[in-house]
Amino acid sequence: MNTVMLKPMPTAVPVSNSRMADYLAITRPRISFLVLFTVGTGVFYAALPNVSLWLLFHAVLGTALVASGASALNQWMERDTDARMYRTRIRPIPTGRMSAVEAFVFGFLLAFIGAMYLICTMSGPLPALLAALTFASYIAVYTPLKRVTTLNTLIGAIPGAMPPLIGYAAVRGELAAEAWVLFAILFVWQIPHFLAIAWMYREEYARAGLVMLPVVDPEGSMTARQMLLYCVVLIPTGWMPTLVGGASWVFLVGATLLGLYFLRSAIRFTKVRGDYQARQVLRASLLYLPLVLILIVVDRWLFAFVVP
Repeated sequence: MNTVMLKPMPTAVPVSNSRMADYLAITRPRISFLVLFTVGTGVFYAALPNVSLWLLFHAVLGTALVASGASALNQWMERDTDARMYRTRIRPIPTGRMSAVEAFVFGFLLAFIGAMYLICTMSGPLPALLAALTFASYIAVYTPLKRVTTLNTLIGAIPGAMPPLIGYAAVRGELAAEAWVLFAILFVWQIPHFLAIAWMYREEYARAGLVMLPVVDPEGSMTARQMLLYCVVLIPTGWMPTLVGGASWVFLVGATLLGLYFLRSAIRFTKVRGDYQARQVLRASLLYLPLVLILIVVDRWLFAFVVP
């Protein structure tokens, strides 16, 4: 099977000596922010027009602790592969600034405290159970599969799509059909998003021995087809809040336009499979998700408070 050709690893860049910075870095705050944004979307989607800010705070804080713990344990599990990739070898564990044991204890405690916090602050056990399931599937299933099969991206999209379910369950104590609409949008969105990242860093993943699709697809034909397929599927998936969750035609039009914009970037990648085109797919994905989630919340708020 063909794989990408490896280039020499560039020289590492200087790193911070701050212990607090290391603890923050191991939680990967940028990823955690996206998780919390989707949790908040689930809360607002379920609660409008009557949103409890205290419930929102508790749901976000508890999930943040679990997500941060998952990120720390992910870096603990992948410390050897992180050491082989230029963009990750300056992380606290590969550089020796934090021991593997320290990272494991820190990550486990964060996740445990987060789950207990959700149990204590939520009216039912479902949010904590969903957070625990997200944590377990990310750490025990997705992370090991990155060394085994290219299907890891598809499987990893499951825990990645669960945070809005946590927010929804925090309000309703159950998961109605409209909650799974949010899950579906996030699930489909993740595939082209992460394929774009995997294409841009395919040499790094190959050096680390991670079995990402662009590593075993050096010409990029399969990667491009997968990107295109999921961007096409995302458009009717974006209609589901209107068909199932009662969103208005305003949301329907907005979600369709955003989906077409995302699809355009994937079409361009199929024509020219380069890093620049992959970065455009990534940028389109980072525009699509927050805007479609904001749109769905604003749409529900508009028709709850403004439209008689």
